[in-house]
Amino acid sequence: MHDKEAISILHRLNFTEKNISDIKYFINELLKANKKHNFISKSTENVIWYRHILDSAQLVKFIDFSKGSLSDLGSGAGFPGLILAIFNKNKHFHVKLYEKSTVKRAFLKDIIDRLSLKIELRGNVYDEIIDSDYIVSRAFKKLEVIIQVSREIAKKSHKLIILKGQNAQEDLKKAFKKEKYDYKLENSITNKDSKIIIVDFKK
Repeated sequence: MHDKEAISILHRLNFTEKNISDIKYFINELLKANKKHNFISKSTENVIWYRHILDSAQLVKFIDFSKGSLSDLGSGAGFPGLILAIFNKNKHFHVKLYEKSTVKRAFLKDIIDRLSLKIELRGNVYDEIIDSDYIVSRAFKKLEVIIQVSREIAKKSHKLIILKGQNAQEDLKKAFKKEKYDYKLENSITNKDSKIIIVDFKK
C-alpha cells in the first residue's frame, strides 16, 4: 500500500488535513530519531504509513471521543496513543500515554509540545492509577498481562482495545483460562490475519 492510499483511508476515518499534516511532522521526527534509537524496526520505515500510522488510526472506529478519557499502555514511539490524540478534537477528552523509557518519553514530550497536543505523559504503568474509559495497547506485553493490568490497576469500568497479530484467538484462550470476559474480535484493516480485541470490563 502506498502512502497516498493510507492517507486516503485516514480521510475516510475522518482525519482532517491538519491531522495529516501533524502526522507527517511526527513521521519526519520519528525517522530522524530512529537513526539513533531504533524506536521502530528499520524494516518498517518504508511502510510506516501503513504498518504503524494506519494500524493505530483504525482504532478511532471503536472510541467515542465525545466524553471520557483514554490510556495507552506502553506507548513506545507513540503507537497507538499519539495518533489517537492527534485525531481527538474534543478538549474535554483526555489522552494519557504510559511509557517507562525515559528516552521514548523525551521524544514523545518534544512531539507533544511542538504539535500542541492535549496529552498527559506518564511513566511506568505499574506505578500509576489508571482511571480511563478506554485502555488501548499495541505492543505492550502478553495479553494475559494486559488483562491483569486492566483488572487490577484500572480503577473504573472501561473498554480494553488491543491490537493483536494472527495468534489473537489462541492468546484469548490462555488469558481467559481462569475467568471469562465478554469480548469481540474485529478484523484489522492493515493485515487480514491480525485482529482487534475489544473487552468490556465492569468494575
